[in-house]
Amino acid sequence: MRKVILLGIGLIAGTLGASPIAWAEIQPSNGPPGTVVTLRGGEFGEFQGTQVNRVEFNGVPALIQLWERDLILAKVPLRAQDGPVQVFVNSKELLPMGTFLVTQPKITRVDPPQAEPGALLLIEGEQFGNTAGSQDPNAMFGANHVLINDLRAAVRTWQPNKIEVTIPANATSGPVTVRLASMDPLPDGSCCAPATYTVSNAMALTVIPPITMQPAEGPVGSKVVLSGQDFGGTKSQEDAIFFNGHPATIAGWSPRTIVVHVPLNATSGPLVMKRGGKERFIGHFMVQTSQVTEVTPRQGPIGTLLRIKGAHFGVYSESGATPYYMDFNHGDNVVEIGGVPAIIHRWQHDRIDVWVPFSVKSGPIVIKRGATVPNQDGTCCAQRSVVTTLAGSFSVVTPKIDSYFPIAAGLDEVVTIKGSGFGDFLKISEATQPGLHQKAHDSKNYQLGQNVSRTQVLINDIATQVLSWTDTEIQVRVPRRPIFGIGHPEGFKTELTKGNVLVQRGSWDMLPDGTCCGPKQWLSLVAGDFTILPRGLPTQDLFTEPNPNRGDAF
Repeated sequence: MRKVILLGIGLIAGTLGASPIAWAEIQPSNGPPGTVVTLRGGEFGEFQGTQVNRVEFNGVPALIQLWERDLILAKVPLRAQDGPVQVFVNSKELLPMGTFLVTQPKITRVDPPQAEPGALLLIEGEQFGNTAGSQDPNAMFGANHVLINDLRAAVRTWQPNKIEVTIPANATSGPVTVRLASMDPLPDGSCCAPATYTVSNAMALTVIPPITMQPAEGPVGSKVVLSGQDFGGTKSQEDAIFFNGHPATIAGWSPRTIVVHVPLNATSGPLVMKRGGKERFIGHFMVQTSQVTEVTPRQGPIGTLLRIKGAHFGVYSESGATPYYMDFNHGDNVVEIGGVPAIIHRWQHDRIDVWVPFSVKSGPIVIKRGATVPNQDGTCCAQRSVVTTLAGSFSVVTPKIDSYFPIAAGLDEVVTIKGSGFGDFLKISEATQPGLHQKAHDSKNYQLGQNVSRTQVLINDIATQVLSWTDTEIQVRVPRRPIFGIGHPEGFKTELTKGNVLVQRGSWDMLPDGTCCGPKQWLSLVAGDFTILPRGLPTQDLFTEPNPNRGDAF
């Protein structure tokens, strides 16, 4: 029968005595306190209790974890010293098992010697043991662990000569030590005395403040912001940021923020900061190439909203829009239609929307991203250029009116205009007036001007209500002319008014310096003459004689 003794708690089973053993084996023959040692021999007999069965390391009692006829597992006690390992039954020593060499855990290297919280730390050395033990520090046998300046680190892997841990978020600079738990028996040999620890030598670790990088990917010319601490108030001559070995143009440098632009010659790889003569790895940056998957529409009149879908367009920013920019010109990010810069409405990583400018020409749609190569001191610029992406072509359509009906109508009656190339109707919206949403967000007063509309129909010089607008047909209501009604100097008028039907589309052009925008310009098409008939108007009597139907009798 095999008898298993857990935690040194005796199982009294049988009265068989032990016989002197003819051979002995101890494995391992060396190790730090807390090591579990396997003893093998010819015959250890049955386990009868901790007062009868004992294992000593050079005279120091050890905690017995397992006792079988031919196998014993015992933990090296904390106070053990080099010397013989002995097995006793009824105070009688069996054949000596051999000699055990007590070692101490030793750290030879920590890598890296400087790291930020959350980073992986490698600890190399010897005599760490095979495992960290229980994950519960309050478990009976204790747990081996690593301390960073007296703060316990989470263990990733544990091997006899190599340990990997994660540096805690609240860690500070200080010594790194390895602590091995040891559990000794009570004086009567039973379990267990409080866990004690053998501590290795200390190795210094410098915990440095973390630096975040946003974004971690993008095309050349992209703005990248590094956030951290203690960057210094100003950039020195030697300070630099490298994208896979290529220096970047530095647009801003403050104690907590550094702003750079991905250089023209950048490739994917490590982003490294050089400061004070030392280099620090920040992270990996992926240089992306812009891709176009869809462009709609492929043709249209001026003022059309052209939508470009794809990937890796980066983040749009007009140079000079933030205090970080230094020597950049406006308009580094541009979409050209037939060689004419379009007005940027929306620029996102996967989508660009632009307004077709007034001076547009049929031709290729080209997305341009400006990028630079800095001077040796990081200022702009040793070289300027653009990276282009072809997005297809665009055909400019000139609107044409074929007919309209009727040529005379009363107030609120519907007029239908037929033709081609009218494009889409653009309603009143924030999107049609650049800068409007910024002013509203800043709680500034703003005034709606001519930019709130790009498409309109005038009848006799009065704006109409648009009922429907397609590329081939427009329907509007005859407007209410202001001179009809009470309060006019000439009284209430009902005579005919004559004029014409006018269809207009408006757009702008970018200014020569690349900023938005020049004065709004109109493309006007005259459909023909139109007469507003005196239909749908109230009579003069409605305003001069009592009328119970309108409430005068009350």
